[in-house]
Amino acid sequence: MSPVSEFRPRTGSIPAQRGPDASEIVETVEPARPVEDQPATPARRLPGVLYAVLLYATLRAAALVTLAAFAAADPRHFALRQLLTRYDAIWYARIAEHGYDQAVPLGADGAPWVTNLAFFPLYPGLVALVKLLLPVHVSTAELLVSWSAGLAAAAGLYALGAHLKDRRTGILLAGLWAVLPHGLVESMGYSETLFTALTAWSLLAVLRRQWLTAAVLCVAAGLTRPTAAALIAAVALAALVAVCRRPGEWRAWCALVLAPLGLLGFLAWVGVRLGRFDGYFYVQNEAWKMRFDGGPYTVRKMGTLMTTPLPLSVAVTTAVLAGAVLLLVIGIGEKLPWPLLVYSGVTLLLVIGGEGYYPSKARLLLPAFPLLLPVAYAIGRSRNRTVPFVVLAGLTALSALYGVYLCLVWKFSP
Repeated sequence: MSPVSEFRPRTGSIPAQRGPDASEIVETVEPARPVEDQPATPARRLPGVLYAVLLYATLRAAALVTLAAFAAADPRHFALRQLLTRYDAIWYARIAEHGYDQAVPLGADGAPWVTNLAFFPLYPGLVALVKLLLPVHVSTAELLVSWSAGLAAAAGLYALGAHLKDRRTGILLAGLWAVLPHGLVESMGYSETLFTALTAWSLLAVLRRQWLTAAVLCVAAGLTRPTAAALIAAVALAALVAVCRRPGEWRAWCALVLAPLGLLGFLAWVGVRLGRFDGYFYVQNEAWKMRFDGGPYTVRKMGTLMTTPLPLSVAVTTAVLAGAVLLLVIGIGEKLPWPLLVYSGVTLLLVIGGEGYYPSKARLLLPAFPLLLPVAYAIGRSRNRTVPFVVLAGLTALSALYGVYLCLVWKFSP
């Protein structure tokens, strides 16, 4: 078994070589036609990754145009940039401009108060760098980083989908990720796009056995969001399997050691900053009231949906959680490469097991993009060429309108 095929589902008796687009896969099982016999279609003139990035950008732009139109009609006269740089974006902007708190602030009653020590440093660090290099406001710098990372994430999703199956799957995967219910966050001054880009390329490197690349990207992801623990689990476990099979694979040994350093390094830094080894968990548990209880809080909240009138955001979050669990089961049935299943499963466990601010759980699942692969596969199997357009158009409309709700109706962080 080749290193590449180890992480790939078996789709037939004839192995196809991995390539950037479907035409290369076809050429492994069919004689190549003379150049003059091959049609000069647009798909041959432009690389698939460009289509994926353009599709992603177009769908996100459609959502932003919709939001801008509704905001213009709103009597409160919100500017688009203002809507996209609220809530967590404000915390990131303060870190980029003023750095981290020296200690956990205390409220009037002496209890720990919210602090920016809960936010990881890579995203605000990049924002500070852009602000240093360009004469822009910090909120504009946030959007530049987020939007650029979104394009990089779309490229990574395309590369992953094309690696696993074909070019069409990669393009669909990037498009589907753009129109998730909380797709609005991908256009806000949040760190989700950066984390998704790092994770997509890191997991692709794992499947290609590019251990050092996977490890370096995993370190960067560990400096971006706490849910990097799921990526660390996938990268480290894959590297451990590799060294068990080939003890002389030094690159896999390096990946095994390096993968957790980003996350552990920031946790250690917060601990030193606060003078206590559990400093980060103290911030999360006591200041932000965000704990890990294993799931009872989430189950209770989902149950109240059946007995109590609740906001739309709670209903959508519940639907996203239920859909994510279903897609994970379907992904197992589709025999997705096990590192992707490990990453998705641990991410889902961390989100469901978290206690505190239930409506954010759908947003926290944005980086769990492997769960979209069964959907991309299903659309790709359809012989009706209008299916991808109808599905993406419908999801774009729903995502755009829900983004309007999150910005103009919902009064809290998405």
